[in-house]
Amino acid sequence: MSTGSSNANKSDRSTFGVVFLTIFLDMVGFSVIFPLFPEMLDHYLEKDGDGGLLTLFVSSIQHLGFSSENAGFRIETVIFGGVLGSLFAILQFLFAPIWGRWSDRIGRRPIMLMSVGGTCLGYLIWTFAGSFWALLLSRVVGGMASGNLSVATAAIADVTPRETRAKGMALVGIAFGLGFIFGPAIGGLAWAYGGDFAEHQSLGFFGLNPFSAAGLGSFLLALLNLLWLALRFRETLPIEKRDSQRPGKPGIFQLGKVDNIPVRRSCLAYFFYMISFSGMEFTLTFLAVERFVYTPADNTRMFLLIGLTLIIAQGVLVRRLASPVGERNLALCGVVFGAAAFCFLSAAGEQTPFYVGLLLMSVGVAFTSPTLTALASLHSSESSQGFHLGVFRSSGSLARAIGPLLAGVAYFQFGSAIAYASGAVLLLLPAIFLFRIDQPEKV
Repeated sequence: MSTGSSNANKSDRSTFGVVFLTIFLDMVGFSVIFPLFPEMLDHYLEKDGDGGLLTLFVSSIQHLGFSSENAGFRIETVIFGGVLGSLFAILQFLFAPIWGRWSDRIGRRPIMLMSVGGTCLGYLIWTFAGSFWALLLSRVVGGMASGNLSVATAAIADVTPRETRAKGMALVGIAFGLGFIFGPAIGGLAWAYGGDFAEHQSLGFFGLNPFSAAGLGSFLLALLNLLWLALRFRETLPIEKRDSQRPGKPGIFQLGKVDNIPVRRSCLAYFFYMISFSGMEFTLTFLAVERFVYTPADNTRMFLLIGLTLIIAQGVLVRRLASPVGERNLALCGVVFGAAAFCFLSAAGEQTPFYVGLLLMSVGVAFTSPTLTALASLHSSESSQGFHLGVFRSSGSLARAIGPLLAGVAYFQFGSAIAYASGAVLLLLPAIFLFRIDQPEKV
């Protein structure tokens, strides 16, 4: 092996490492507050005072007429968590194609440095969120910065040969799975051991709070990522392959400018698939409490199973099956598994079919997400990777904003069985788009 080849391999491994940690931290940032919602609402509501924003919010929700009697959760807590989660996802939706297009123009490295720096700032603000407005500001900054998923994915595409593109995208899925496990775990542990921070709270805009430990832990991880990025990440997009177009409008609004039909269909398939999946993901804990009276410890084990299944399925099955089966066919298999998961969960009256549904759901998203990403990438030219993958990721982010709200309304208005059966029907749409996408050539 020549020296140049050896150096290139080292650079590629460094790229994979940095991107892996970046995506992992973005998922941690999205999910770390999941176990904190009830206490977080109570804490900031107490400080809000009568007539404040949160007081008005809770009062409005209580007048909607939803009932969660004997379900083990408060509807205002559910909506509060949904709004914060949707805010984060909407900002991803808005900024993913912007970051992606800028990275096509000036390179991946400067955009990654700016966006990861923004992630650090968001966590730092959360650490000192003495008021609800500071918490909201931290989520805004973090959501804007997390749009760098499109840039991270484009960097993987830059250094991955076409014939192994799905394997590279499976690495992205593993990072998602690990973040899905560690995000809620970090939040729960920080809450359990963060009581000392509560004794030093400030009534002002900035100040320590009971959730400062979670923010501080996330900030230190993000700072590590920023340092590693600055020291080890090398530019993956050469100057001669860059695009001169300026960034335009965000998100789905750019889908009409994607003149590549297979890429457009990949984005739409991902959009509708993620509406179903994110709705299931959001209501799953409520289903477990309603049907089986799960405790927080039971929910932790449930999410651990989901995360481990995602990691194994993407790290082993997708990497081995993508080439012989083809990305499109593997994505279709994932949609079928997802529809079956919805049916099992809709009808599950005992824990055995419930866990069968969880396993099918995990394998389904493990098959679908990286292969759809690979399809969008493989049908893109090198100069449009960042833009196309930005629109692709933005489509998923918009779906993550819409899915939980739609699923929550369906769940509480019509019941869990109808809500989950509807999710299975909705998966017909991504299947239709996938049937109209050709398997790309890899030579």
